[in-house]
Amino acid sequence: MKPYPFTAVVGMPDLRLALVLSSISPAVGGVLVRGEKGTAKSTMVRALAGLLPGVDVVDSCRFSCDPVSPDPVCPDGPHEAGVPAHRRPARLVELPVGAAEDRVVGSLNLEKALSEGVTDYQPGLLAAAHRGLLYVDEVNLLHDHLVDTLLDAAAMGRATVEREGVSVSHAARFVLIGTMNPEEGELRPQLLDRFGLTVEVASSRDPEQRVEVVRRRLAYEADPDGFADGYAEADAALAAEIEAAQRLLPSVKLPDEALRQIAEVCASFEVDGMRADIVTARTAVAHAAWAGRAEVTTEDIRVAARLALPHRRRRNPFDAPGISEEQLEQALEDSQPPPEGPDDDGPSGGGPGPDDSGPVPDGGPAEGTPSSGPSEPTGNGSSPQKTVGAGDTFRARVFRVKGTGEGERGRRSRAITDTGRTIGVQPPSVRDGRPHLVATIRAAAPHQQARGRSGAGLEVRSADLRFALREGREGNLVLFCVDASGSMGARARMREVKTAVLSLLLDAYQRRDKVGLVTFRGTDAELALPPTISVEAAAARLEGLPTGGRTPLAEGLLEAARVLRVEAIRDPRRRPLLVLVTDGRATSGSDAVARAKAAAGLLTDVTTIVMDCETGRMRLGLAAELAGHLGAEHVPLSDVAAESLASAVRERTGRAA
Repeated sequence: MKPYPFTAVVGMPDLRLALVLSSISPAVGGVLVRGEKGTAKSTMVRALAGLLPGVDVVDSCRFSCDPVSPDPVCPDGPHEAGVPAHRRPARLVELPVGAAEDRVVGSLNLEKALSEGVTDYQPGLLAAAHRGLLYVDEVNLLHDHLVDTLLDAAAMGRATVEREGVSVSHAARFVLIGTMNPEEGELRPQLLDRFGLTVEVASSRDPEQRVEVVRRRLAYEADPDGFADGYAEADAALAAEIEAAQRLLPSVKLPDEALRQIAEVCASFEVDGMRADIVTARTAVAHAAWAGRAEVTTEDIRVAARLALPHRRRRNPFDAPGISEEQLEQALEDSQPPPEGPDDDGPSGGGPGPDDSGPVPDGGPAEGTPSSGPSEPTGNGSSPQKTVGAGDTFRARVFRVKGTGEGERGRRSRAITDTGRTIGVQPPSVRDGRPHLVATIRAAAPHQQARGRSGAGLEVRSADLRFALREGREGNLVLFCVDASGSMGARARMREVKTAVLSLLLDAYQRRDKVGLVTFRGTDAELALPPTISVEAAAARLEGLPTGGRTPLAEGLLEAARVLRVEAIRDPRRRPLLVLVTDGRATSGSDAVARAKAAAGLLTDVTTIVMDCETGRMRLGLAAELAGHLGAEHVPLSDVAAESLASAVRERTGRAA
């Protein structure tokens, strides 16, 4: 069955252009495609491979060496001049989200290295993608260390495997394309910056275009080959244009005036580092070649900036990527050289004067900004609903789950992982992780005489292999259970509460945790955000969280227990950390206190932090009492900041001295 044709995809011109430019110049650094599900992201990427020119490769070389300029250190080499070669289509290699590191970068056969003294390297997906496309669907769900490996290989053009003192390196030049749904979590800004271009895609709201999408998809499913044949001519024409642009690319000139424009545009958007300038320049050159021009123009820079800068403007992990078209146009205009001539002593006329009409910045609150005043009643209790925004975040204390887990790699709690420091050797029955060289030698050495080994080296058998036991950090499920009752809003504490929780969310983002949000007020509790890796979604829900009504503490604890019970079935390896944000009051129902104590009994096995929101001179101490029932750590709201803890330690240390 033939794949869906590239030219048959309806709409999405930015994505189409970004993919074409990355194909023309792989040095651009690949494309990150962000968009909601069902927007044909994967369809376009898979169809792109059919447009790329074929590649000449050395016969029997597993690393796709170019016969004209083979890799001098190719593990299958060295390849002599005139070596037999053949032509094959460009490859599209897909990397599964759950792929192991050995599958991605390749693996070394330690048994052969010890017994025969040879390096037996098994190529991974990076080798298979050399001189082609490497596609990662849901790249935001990929482990950080694998994303780092991919991006490093894409930037350096080489992949290196180093293990137990043995090192193998091979060429790995490919176009890296990642797709992601932002609802499922963002990439860290450092990783976002490593992608050359980014494109936001969304489904069309035009009924006619949506009808055409459905019509073409149904036609393809009814007769895939016949449908593809109908677009074969258009695909072939586009492939020819890409190949022509690749030939023109080396001769495209990037004059100093264009470089200055690029520098001024990047500076105007206050992007960090110099990668934005370099990627924008490469993209502008590729676009000029695509347009058939021999020199970069302002239009090429405009297009390049729209694709290369949006994801590099983030100042905060919760900031949405994007650039202002008006600011881009103003930056391009300001970067133009001044006009020459006898009439250039007055205003240039490039921008609006004081009497010109034009867009005026809105001095009111931004759209979507929560109001600090009361709004309409919600029906969840008799008190009016209030919404209060959060203040500036701070560096929060690090709270960890007790004990040692075996969950997904992250940066919070202790866990047995396949990376990290070696703390021992796994039992011989456990054959998982990386081999432990010293332990393997010790296991094999006593048997050498019985095995008839008399010369140098060791005869290592499968039973001799020992594997390292490593301790690292895992990511956890951080479930926030937040009291949103009237007492929180009435005493103007919600702003401090939201600031503290938002700071903890930022910490969870940095430590690669999964997060969820339960709120309780009035007479009931609700799961405001099911557990997800998208801390951005949690921050948005928290920012708009209203307050009002009584305090159904028991219902909040019961809902938290239910969520954790369900998640233990869905994701049993991920250990939970419950952050209960409350002043400890229970005022909903006649037996509210007794029910709250009973509900707390369901959570005694969960590592819990009780964030005490009670303030003022007269305190009831209910949150501390609740922490005792839960076996939890009691943390006053003022002590959530890391600096507060450090100050307390310094104060106590000074007293002791």
